[in-house]
Amino acid sequence: MTALPFYIVDVFAEKKYAGNQLGVFPQAQGLSDAQMQQLAKEMNYSETTFILSREPRDGGYDVRIFTPDKEVPFAGHPTLGTAFVIQQEFIGQPLDTVILNLKVGQIPVNFSYREDRPDTLTMQQKEPSFGATLDSPAIAEILNLKTVDLDDRFPVEEVSTGLTFLIVPLKTLKSLRQIKVNTDKCSSLMDNLNAKAILAFCPQTHNKKNNLCARVFAHYYGVPEDPATGSANGCLAGYLVKNGYWGDHHIDIRVEQGYEIGRPSLLYLKAQENQGKIEVFVGGKVIQVAMGKFV
Repeated sequence: MTALPFYIVDVFAEKKYAGNQLGVFPQAQGLSDAQMQQLAKEMNYSETTFILSREPRDGGYDVRIFTPDKEVPFAGHPTLGTAFVIQQEFIGQPLDTVILNLKVGQIPVNFSYREDRPDTLTMQQKEPSFGATLDSPAIAEILNLKTVDLDDRFPVEEVSTGLTFLIVPLKTLKSLRQIKVNTDKCSSLMDNLNAKAILAFCPQTHNKKNNLCARVFAHYYGVPEDPATGSANGCLAGYLVKNGYWGDHHIDIRVEQGYEIGRPSLLYLKAQENQGKIEVFVGGKVIQVAMGKFV
């Protein structure tokens, strides 16, 4: 394998090294599945992306996403981070939208700018679908919590916008911070679910400017805890609207994630119910950290 250029970007970061870092290979055409999987393992970020062509196909750029353990059809921060690299390195001038062709389908990413530099990137995710609801005691045991820690006004529920997560509502930040996943029991449970990862959240926050605090656990994908997860938060947005978390079916909020692992991140969520369908938008800032060559 010849030397391959790559970029490292920080996604959902208000400053460098505070969000979720991502490796992006912009010249991945000709790489085999095994080579991409090995590169993702060696890069050792929660996801690494591979751009298969510098020219769009059907209006979008072909992109594949790998965790250190496997390929995934969709993930939020890789989608935003890769769109940022395409805009910066392929196009080189401001534009409103970049479309990625992912395994889950085409995902548009919209750009807002400050002094001709990308400020906030926002993606519209696929319409959320909803799956199984689970009993609180089983989930509490898996998370090393008590049943009383869960907010029983709302369900523990599977939600997908391309990747399925189990959404778990908690009452307090104290409970959220106490989570310690029992990986054996979690694996046994998820053998029977579409969801292979968990997002737990609560209405108390570390930063008073934010609306919710979330934690995401994805052992199945080789990521024990993720500092910022756009796909999971897209599922959360759909969940909040469907279940009327604040009493209506529209949200425009800030969600913090990653504080418990020293990587504070910030995601902007917008969602609304429109003619019986839920529209979900997830946004955040992207910062280029470094570039290099993999040999």
